[in-house]
Amino acid sequence: MHSYKKYLPGVIVLAAIVLGYRTFFPVKETEFVLVTQFGRPLYAIANAGLHVKWPFQSATYFDRRLRIYNPRPSEFLTRDKKNIVVDSYVAWKIEDPNRFLESVGDPVAAEMRLHDIVWSGLSAALGAHDLESLVSATAKVQTADLMDRLAELTDRAALAEYGIGVVDVRIKRLNLPEQNKQSVYARMRAERERIARQYRAEGEEQALSIRADADRQKAETLSVAYKEAETIRGQGDAESTRIYGQAYSKNPRFYKLLRTLEAYKKVLDDKTTAILSSDSELLKVLTRGEAGAR
Repeated sequence: MHSYKKYLPGVIVLAAIVLGYRTFFPVKETEFVLVTQFGRPLYAIANAGLHVKWPFQSATYFDRRLRIYNPRPSEFLTRDKKNIVVDSYVAWKIEDPNRFLESVGDPVAAEMRLHDIVWSGLSAALGAHDLESLVSATAKVQTADLMDRLAELTDRAALAEYGIGVVDVRIKRLNLPEQNKQSVYARMRAERERIARQYRAEGEEQALSIRADADRQKAETLSVAYKEAETIRGQGDAESTRIYGQAYSKNPRFYKLLRTLEAYKKVLDDKTTAILSSDSELLKVLTRGEAGAR
């Protein structure tokens, strides 16, 4: 009896520690805590801090942060019966820990359920569109709208059934099955070549039009310039004739001598041999000087 009393304080302290451990529990900012009694969910706590429960009750912790689920790429069929391989991801988190625990229990099982929902949604969404509309240059906005609607539908289904909130569903990559790639690439090359030929033909047509317009403008410019040049040349000739006439009328003898000397410069040099008659005007100037030019 004496030895029992000896250990009684230690037993009481140990019991108090165990009771406190079973009664008080902390909740982090990133967690949900679901309080259960004999396996039956009672209530969920989302407020961070120290909380209290009965010792015979249990606390189950759930991470409330956003999770990313990356399913394996799957093959789908488009509306025009073309196979396409889709690599996607799902951003999700636990919204209702009570329903989550009752329906799936853990994140691995939750992602298996999400895979089924998303696969069905992608199959229905991609089956309503042709392959060309999904991979064309204008398909980006259309695909984004498609994924927004799919995320909304998936969120409603997952939240109602499993307590899961789907934040986003997105396609990371669209690919073609290996056996279809070459034929699709050949069609794409043929289409691009056809577009390139069309662009080249339109470019050549525009080039011909531009060259024809440039030639027309060139001809018009040259015509106007030639007309102006001839007018200026005619005016210059008239002025030259007038000046020559005035000079000749002032001193006809000097003018005649000057013209004769200019003729000498043109026809006579150190290699010229001239045979002239005795009455030649050239000979008179050479032999008689100014008297011969009278």
